Amino acid sequence: MHDTMLDLTSTWVGIAVLAVFVIGYYFIATEEKYELNKAKPALFIGTFSFMLIGIYYALNGLSPDPLHDEMRTLIEEIAEIFFFLFVAMTFIETLIERGVFDVLKYKLVSKGYSYKKLFWLTGLLAFFISPVADNLTTALILSTVLFTIDRDNHKFLVPGAINIVVAANAGGAWSPFGDITTLMAWTAQKGEFVDFLFLFVPSIGGWVLTAWLLARFVPAGAPAFDASTEAAPQMRDGGMTVVYLGAATIVIAVLGHQFFHFPAMWGMVFGLALLKLYSFRLTKQKRDSFDIFVNMEKIENDTLLFFFGILSAVGALHYVGFLNYIHDLYGVIGATASNIGVGFLSAIVDNVPVMSAILKASPEMGLDQWMLVTMTAGIGGSLISFGSAAGVGVMGRLRGIYTFGSHMKYAWTILAGYLLSLALWYVQFEILGLY
Repeated sequence: MHDTMLDLTSTWVGIAVLAVFVIGYYFIATEEKYELNKAKPALFIGTFSFMLIGIYYALNGLSPDPLHDEMRTLIEEIAEIFFFLFVAMTFIETLIERGVFDVLKYKLVSKGYSYKKLFWLTGLLAFFISPVADNLTTALILSTVLFTIDRDNHKFLVPGAINIVVAANAGGAWSPFGDITTLMAWTAQKGEFVDFLFLFVPSIGGWVLTAWLLARFVPAGAPAFDASTEAAPQMRDGGMTVVYLGAATIVIAVLGHQFFHFPAMWGMVFGLALLKLYSFRLTKQKRDSFDIFVNMEKIENDTLLFFFGILSAVGALHYVGFLNYIHDLYGVIGATASNIGVGFLSAIVDNVPVMSAILKASPEMGLDQWMLVTMTAGIGGSLISFGSAAGVGVMGRLRGIYTFGSHMKYAWTILAGYLLSLALWYVQFEILGLY
């Protein structure tokens, strides 16, 4: 934070920014009612809030330098997430175009797995893939698989999508690079690599409870499949190579951050360059190639713009001073209660800026409390559909199916899992003293 930043919470601009955020949030949450894509109000409140701040500075003859510095920092933070998402989505669209998911769906359905078995299988995959491939990429991939299994059965898709989001966020919570929030805490040296692994038990315990409760709403039976009429789909040229390139891209992003301290998006964009070169190679070999720019056209741009808008809006709240109350909260009610509350706050305003504000405030806490806030910020984002990157990504992938309203119908199952995760953390760290 710049030294000359002002506390604007009691000024007209502070009140206006807060009011714009609340009104915009209402339209985001009621996307189904007004049929207004969530990216539109998010983008408006994010950009308009800083316009208001700029007007306030101009009217009062204040130096714009602190505002410029803050916006420059915010743009860098947004760009890291924006390009990370952009590349992840491009890889997924390429995998779809190459028929990889059609083959995977055929293998799953042809085995005669029931809806409940597919529900548990996709959840388990999400929980154990996300610590390596990050929660957003994992949720996007598996929600795509879910959709290709049976795109018309909403009674299967909605619980399945919620299960994937919760599992991906829970799986990402016990890995330093499984979620953006854990990555932020790790790079801020709030814990060593092995410290995050101790969150495995609370994370998996909470997810299993939520999944068990959700499974009760998954319909009986199995997806329709007739081996005599449904021929096995063929993967197009280079499909598996694209899979390997995608995995390598994640590894490069992680290693680049670990050893060179690069932002994770840098390794992702390098992977995109490799994908482009591979498509060129297929063309030169006169094989069934793909146009990477055509695949880019199919990505959920509204999801990318939603992130830009919501992160900008929260950045404006931070700049005018509202997020500084987080530091005061720690002093009043203590670290444990505050960190538990962070989970609920993360669900409302997205876990990334909340975690960023906590790291900037840097309240005095022990290792156990830093692990708690890392876990609650990650898992708590599941409580509302757009409280995490994984949730927003799946909302874009299953547009009109996995929505704010459909998610909230089952939110109580997620709350039950969240409370169990907290209980397991308490037993593990406060009673057993594993640290």
